Amino acid sequence: MTRQLFVTTALPYANGNFHIGHIMEYIQADIWVRYQRMMGNAVDFVCADDTHGAPIMIAAEKAGITPQQFVANIAAGRKPYLDGFHISFDNWHSTDAPENHELAQAIYRDLRDNSDGSLIESRTIEQFFDPQKNMFLPDRFIKGECPKCHAKDQYGDNCENCGAVYAPTDLINPYSALSGVKPELRSSEHFFFKLSDPRCVAFLEQWTQDGKLQPEVANKIKEWFTVRTNPDGSQSEGLGDWDISRDAPYFGIEIPDAPGKYFYVWLDAPIGYLASLKNLLDGRGIDYEAYMANPELEQYHFIGKDIVTFHTLFFPACLHFSGRKTPDNIFVHGFLTVNNGEKMSKSRGTGLDPLKYLSLGMNPEWLRYYLAAKLSARNEDIDFNADDFMARVNSDLIGKFVNIASRAAGFIAKRFEGQLGDVPEDGAALLHQLRIERGSIERLYEEREYAKALRETMLLADRVNAYVDANKPWDLAKQAGQEARLQGVCTVCIKAFRILTCYLKPVLPELAARVETFLNVPPLSFGNVGEPLETGHIIGTYQHLMQRVDIKQLEALFEPPVQAEQVLTATESAASALPGGEAIAPTISIDDFAKIDLRIAKIVQCQAVAGSTKLLQLTLDVGEVDEAGQPTTRNVFSGIASMYKPEDLSGKLTVLVANLAPRKMKFGVSEGMVLAASHADDKAQPGIYVLEPFPGAQPGLRIH
Repeated sequence: MTRQLFVTTALPYANGNFHIGHIMEYIQADIWVRYQRMMGNAVDFVCADDTHGAPIMIAAEKAGITPQQFVANIAAGRKPYLDGFHISFDNWHSTDAPENHELAQAIYRDLRDNSDGSLIESRTIEQFFDPQKNMFLPDRFIKGECPKCHAKDQYGDNCENCGAVYAPTDLINPYSALSGVKPELRSSEHFFFKLSDPRCVAFLEQWTQDGKLQPEVANKIKEWFTVRTNPDGSQSEGLGDWDISRDAPYFGIEIPDAPGKYFYVWLDAPIGYLASLKNLLDGRGIDYEAYMANPELEQYHFIGKDIVTFHTLFFPACLHFSGRKTPDNIFVHGFLTVNNGEKMSKSRGTGLDPLKYLSLGMNPEWLRYYLAAKLSARNEDIDFNADDFMARVNSDLIGKFVNIASRAAGFIAKRFEGQLGDVPEDGAALLHQLRIERGSIERLYEEREYAKALRETMLLADRVNAYVDANKPWDLAKQAGQEARLQGVCTVCIKAFRILTCYLKPVLPELAARVETFLNVPPLSFGNVGEPLETGHIIGTYQHLMQRVDIKQLEALFEPPVQAEQVLTATESAASALPGGEAIAPTISIDDFAKIDLRIAKIVQCQAVAGSTKLLQLTLDVGEVDEAGQPTTRNVFSGIASMYKPEDLSGKLTVLVANLAPRKMKFGVSEGMVLAASHADDKAQPGIYVLEPFPGAQPGLRIH
């Protein structure tokens, strides 16, 4: 029977580009979705940008644009990542979309108006206020010592070290992450979701322990329900109520009947899964309510272990007590480390930048295969090791798998005009062995045991290669009277290659599509893998399917950025305290500075660059004239498209490095460089800020 599945990944916060952790999660979910589709199941696979909250509001303010513009700029850069790694979302949406406003407010009303007693309660609380910034501080902008495990520099809502959830006022020695000052306590009315209500506790104790979750996740959650004495003598009090409101100014969804109050971002963010689905279904003309009411619908969420609390307690409780379907499972994965457990660090060159990976010409399916070969159903960290990566790709994918086709296809094409022959008896036995493993491999994909599925597939590839080595088609080709045997052996190889390709297709969709074209067969699925290729079937011309990993590519991938050499301390925590996130450059003389000709320039015209998501093309008036005395302009390409639209800059003044050597680029010649500021860690503090002189400055004036 065809299953109907609704699948999501965690929503990325819309304040920066994707990092490799996002890509790992999306690949993990994409493999599972592709497997389900190959099984004939109907899947709706959606995600969205998590757009609300103070961080985005503050970043947008710094950039001089609205939060909506800021989020739109981030969203515009998502496609190269998703397309680049063959990630097959059916819909990508935003939590600031009308569907999410509607659904979040409806769920809130249903919780508030619950017929068995409201689960929303209003209380006046003491809340931290930053007197320097003149605003109540969101939880993520208050830091201090965790009251449970005493880890330093933890956020105001939960501890990333021990997973504890608490109120910001529980922090020890709190400080404002915006200004660094000690915050003041001021009174404010807030709304709470009563997670401590016996109804919620009873439901969650059952829901989290009924086999839906991975055992290690369920066991961890079980600890949160009990009152216990911690090693430091403090008491853990079980489930506490959840503060779901924030005071203006705040970029978010307004709480019904509560002027000046907004939903805390973690309330509306998971509801964004439903909003993205509703947007998808509305576009198809399908009734969302009827879809969700289908008792056969299965709902699954792939998330990282750092957000388990919100997805296994608050989200299912909100859904259940508002009368909605709860997830069938939450699939939790660990973190990705680099080279034997080293924490990712861009400044140390140990980060793995997804777009840099693609720009180096590295095959995205190398990474899909390598991550899949490490992933299991457990909540475990996995490590990207450069040597292991190269060995697995070159040995498994090239040496074992692709090599099967390359060893046989040439003989079929040259000797038999591309026609497959009869399968000899020993070859039939081999093909039977491959086909009967289908059930085992299906089960492993279903259970998200990708590493085991690939290991079993490569063991089957070993059997095929052993068959080739035993029959030596290169020797058969030299022997008179062995034409039928040669055709039969090579036919076995081609048929085996088709079966193995099917088993690898969820992981290697692009390669599988090329194999389908080469073999002249319809799209492979687990349902048709057992169908034979008849004698006389004609295959296409073999073309090389995959290159080997080059060690130079890996070296370039982990090459540290230049600015890392200027950092004067070995620790990231010290580096983050430096101005702008990096050390001041070495001292120069006035003569050195005088070599740089900085000029006031007027942006006469600004336009997007076709084929680039990063660049804007600026036409600049620097007060120059040509030989005839006519005003002339300069053409400059600038990587600021993530922060500015062309209309934001046209007519503005800026600063140009006027004596920089012209640079020939893909899109034309750039005749200088406009000055802009940014933080060294563009993921933690994203933003590029073009310098703008005070009014009255004229094009051509030199900056001294």
